[in-house]
Amino acid sequence: MRYLSYLVVFIVFCFMVSCGNEVQPKPKAMLALEYPRPEYQPININCPYTFEINQIAEIAPSKNRRPCWINLDYPSLNGSIFITYQSVNNNLDSLLRDAQKLPLEHTIKAEAIEGDIYTNDIHKAYGMFYELQGDAASQAQFYITDSTSHFLTGSVYFNTQPNYDSIYPAASYIMKDMRYLMETIRWQ
Repeated sequence: MRYLSYLVVFIVFCFMVSCGNEVQPKPKAMLALEYPRPEYQPININCPYTFEINQIAEIAPSKNRRPCWINLDYPSLNGSIFITYQSVNNNLDSLLRDAQKLPLEHTIKAEAIEGDIYTNDIHKAYGMFYELQGDAASQAQFYITDSTSHFLTGSVYFNTQPNYDSIYPAASYIMKDMRYLMETIRWQ
């Protein structure tokens, strides 16, 4: 009986001690990823356009092998910018319509789509930059043209299932490179 009373006291003591601290959830946080500071260099390809790219990007031919379609691969970020080029031959309206429709195809998964107009009268470069938020397949897209001869588009894609929270730091880094690409475009 004496052992039973010690056991009861011990169990009551354990319950009293164990209920003292409340479990607290961890605060939300983002990964503190650091990427190299961008250093840009002009591309050297035989196409009717040129622009500057981040030195960590690698130029690769597009898989569909069309002339002047290239991929800017970011191996360390597991992503790419797909660049397409087309000549303007009395089809600017059609090219613009297709380029503006492309970001809208991601509205099923995108939470928001923001568009910024880009204009550079000195270098005859006019376009639009789209940032897509949410679990869309592409986080950013753009088109740029001189309105008479050249039309270039670009889209960011990652080699993984889209999870916006996880890829946001890398997507943000590549989007800055895309904006810089647009700012440095020169038509040949």
